Amino acid sequence: MKLTHSPTLAEIAEMISGRVIGNPEARVSGINEIHRVENGDLTFVDHPKYYDKALHSAATFVLINKEVEAPAGKGLIFSDDPFRDYVYLCRRFMPFVPSSAAIDPSAKIGKGTVLQPNVSVGPEVVIGKNCILHSGVVIYAHCVIGDNVIIHANTVIGADAFYYKRRPEFYDKMHSCGRVVLQDHVEIGACCTIDRGVSSDTVIGQGTKLDNHVHVGHDTVIGRNCLFAAHVGIAGCVNIEDNVIFWGQVGCQKDLTVGAGAIVYGQSGISKSIKGDTVYFGSPVKEAREKMKELALLNRLPELFEKLK
Repeated sequence: MKLTHSPTLAEIAEMISGRVIGNPEARVSGINEIHRVENGDLTFVDHPKYYDKALHSAATFVLINKEVEAPAGKGLIFSDDPFRDYVYLCRRFMPFVPSSAAIDPSAKIGKGTVLQPNVSVGPEVVIGKNCILHSGVVIYAHCVIGDNVIIHANTVIGADAFYYKRRPEFYDKMHSCGRVVLQDHVEIGACCTIDRGVSSDTVIGQGTKLDNHVHVGHDTVIGRNCLFAAHVGIAGCVNIEDNVIFWGQVGCQKDLTVGAGAIVYGQSGISKSIKGDTVYFGSPVKEAREKMKELALLNRLPELFEKLK
């Protein structure tokens, strides 16, 4: 999330009663969760396992619960609960704004776009030219839809990220302040759900097509001309390159990369990054021919056991 103005690190620290380690006059230009940070961003870390990753990330500023020396070129804010304070900052800079009508007056809708009955379009949404949004489609606040996009009935674009911190007695919700961006010529099937980024964007690339009942998690970036069949489920922070095909019921674990041109057969599970221009099958996925040979050998096990008797 980019900030409309750039407060100083000291001003941010004052908002959350934190203590600055480093240059208090340095300017914060954005707030971002660790997977999508850029120069000028403030991120947070609250677990020793990830201290090093956060301190040496692209983020310029880190909200942290350990008093350490700031790395060169970075500024820190010490907090006894970085998650709590990060959520507070997200809510402060991107608060929830209720819609005043089914089609919010602040939404911008391009020429030739058709909104069927019972479509809901939230505040500050931008929809391009010659789009069709079928009945029951819901577009949450700040989402961006390109030209010539088709969204079928009862699809939800921009719901909150599935992101919680486990406390001793409850799950503490992360406030989602990112967007969903659908580029030109995207088609989304019926009853799909595409979650907004936690603080960055979930992106569906130009020309990509989603079948019915597909879920895309927060901060996932999908490339151009991809094809996903029904019941595909993609977790958060996944990078899917161009021309990827997922057939029905493929499941994809979080925080990995699928290379350009990869094809994954139905009911497969992707648990780690896979290279492009290869056909995959199984759970966890393997190169399809190798997996088929493995299954053929497994089918012969009863015969082999009989011979050993």
